[in-house]
Amino acid sequence: MSEMSTPQTDSALALIQRIQVVDAGHVGRWLRLGWQDYLHSGWIGPLYGAAFAAIGLFIVFGLAWFGWPYLITPMIGGFLLIAPLLALGFYGISQHLEQGDKPHWRQLYQAWRSNTFHIMTAGLVLMLVVMIWARLSIVLFALFFPYQSMSLDSFVTQSATLAGISFTLFMLGLGAAVAALVFVTTVVALPMMLDVKTDIFSAALVSALVVFKNPKPMGLWAATIAVITGLGLVPAFLGLTVALPVIGHASWHAYRDLVGHD
Repeated sequence: MSEMSTPQTDSALALIQRIQVVDAGHVGRWLRLGWQDYLHSGWIGPLYGAAFAAIGLFIVFGLAWFGWPYLITPMIGGFLLIAPLLALGFYGISQHLEQGDKPHWRQLYQAWRSNTFHIMTAGLVLMLVVMIWARLSIVLFALFFPYQSMSLDSFVTQSATLAGISFTLFMLGLGAAVAALVFVTTVVALPMMLDVKTDIFSAALVSALVVFKNPKPMGLWAATIAVITGLGLVPAFLGLTVALPVIGHASWHAYRDLVGHD
């Protein structure tokens, strides 16, 4: 097998016709297959997963160091919003394992080359969402705490007040809404763009229709991703070393079941 597969080109209509209806039991299957791919990836999966943990720690300590603690939660959320893009390498490894190839570290950084322009476009869109989210977080902090400094001590003190609790709950609700939008439009989009030479708009449309046709399995899959990622954040982000690679590999198998093979 070649090191990097060349994707075929499919129209949006052809991709829509390939959408499958699955049941909630498939979620467990995707996780099992994702775990198997993680084990078969050797040192590649844990090492790349450790990079996610390192980025999370850098965000926390970096923002605290610069005196922007109010941005820690929004920026961690923003980091997780672009996780589907960062997981391209895991999709590529799962694709090669599916074809009977041995995993190789080159598959981590070469995956985007299968559909360079459109994957880069998707990356820019996700980065734009993160930038809007970060800016919105600053504006909301200023609205909730108009006469407070943005220092770490002030932030910790205000967190226990009624305004602080209201701010936290509002940000969680708004973050959940943004995450849901990203999930609906990307749940199979990026694996599809790696596999099929299609654009971000067609991929997002197919992804939304996948969710529309499979509301219960997709709701369970979204909740599963949130729980596993949340657990991965708890032990100083070290759990992301396993959580995000497994979710990445499982997302490839979800795409295969939900959109089907040509």
